[in-house]
Amino acid sequence: MALSRRGMLALTGTGGAGLAAGLATGWSLGSSSGSTSEGGGDLVYDFHGAHQSGIVTPAQDRLHFAAFDVADDMTRDDLIELLQDWSYAASRLMLGIDVSATGAFDGGAYLPPDDTGEAAGLGASGLTVTFGFGRSLFLDADGADRFGLADRLPDEFTTLPKMVNDFLAVERSGGDLCIQACANDPQVAVHAIRNLTRLAFGRAVLRWSQLGFGRTSSTSTTQTTPRNLFGQKDGTNNLKAEEPDRIDEHVWIPEGASQGWAVGGTYLVARRIAMTVEVWDSLQLQEQERVTGRDKREGAPLSGGTEFTAPDFAKAGADGQPLIDPRSHVARTHPDNNGGIAMLRRGYNFVDGNDAQGRLDAGLFFIGFVRSPDRFATVHRNMARDDMFVEYLKTTGSAVFLVPPGATSEGHWVGESLFA
Repeated sequence: MALSRRGMLALTGTGGAGLAAGLATGWSLGSSSGSTSEGGGDLVYDFHGAHQSGIVTPAQDRLHFAAFDVADDMTRDDLIELLQDWSYAASRLMLGIDVSATGAFDGGAYLPPDDTGEAAGLGASGLTVTFGFGRSLFLDADGADRFGLADRLPDEFTTLPKMVNDFLAVERSGGDLCIQACANDPQVAVHAIRNLTRLAFGRAVLRWSQLGFGRTSSTSTTQTTPRNLFGQKDGTNNLKAEEPDRIDEHVWIPEGASQGWAVGGTYLVARRIAMTVEVWDSLQLQEQERVTGRDKREGAPLSGGTEFTAPDFAKAGADGQPLIDPRSHVARTHPDNNGGIAMLRRGYNFVDGNDAQGRLDAGLFFIGFVRSPDRFATVHRNMARDDMFVEYLKTTGSAVFLVPPGATSEGHWVGESLFA
């Protein structure tokens, strides 16, 4: 697979003179113009596989997430071409090489470089690139079937109901397509989104994006549990890559789903959750722990034990009351109290400056992978009803994307099964 003519034009911003040079050079993988690894950037993940990378991959430390609107004049063939171009470019970027063979430095002095070049020398840095499809790609807001995909829309791809702490901004919600770029170097993640956005020029436009730092959950038993901006260990009970049976049960779209092309994929739920950190910081430690249901230092449930001890929601204290408040966060979200539903979380902290009152615009960019959106809605509805934690949270952006199965081998592309 190689970049399309339209993709090359998007990179160069030209219509003729530079094209011949680009074609003559060729677009084979492995013929990078520069970008060699120095230091700790050697970690490389495979772009190809039954499932896309960036889901059960051990969560990296940095995120750049982007949602796109597809141009009004795009055809079905144009959309396929864009996904092929993105897949090809992502497979190169995940190797730590430039987006094309001529890359940042070898395209000639009289052309814009194909690659923006800011990640040269940083290596792959564990970059993963994950693509998703919004519901509006199948049916837009007016019910139009823009790309002949309406009959491929899974029955399970439902919209999320409005939650009590939703203050959603249109400019931070939705999108036809999404790209999640995670890496252990922030510049590598930004470089991926920047170049894939550039590659989409004239075909899709950036609708909204979010930078994240400090993963707020671990997706592998090899990782320790990180802390969120409330200073708590977050995601202690998260699904782990080393639990394939549970991942199959809760994450991957199973055989028998309404659309066979989506089997092996998953749904990505993104929620930009602002945290009132100044209010939280004024709470006594005891109250912070009552709200969350866990000891702040160790992350252990208030019913006793260590971080990974299962919470005992029935265990009572000397006053006869449950040691874990039934309205605590751990009680409202635990699988035992939600019909056994679990999800794979890959959230990140964010700080986007401050407001006019000098309060930090900070919080959690929640990303959860589930086998159907209604499973997330069930847990969130239970949490939003009377979870004490909600008082300190406000959701300002929301989106759901279907993450299709992976490109199985070189020459294949993400989304191929949708158009088969």
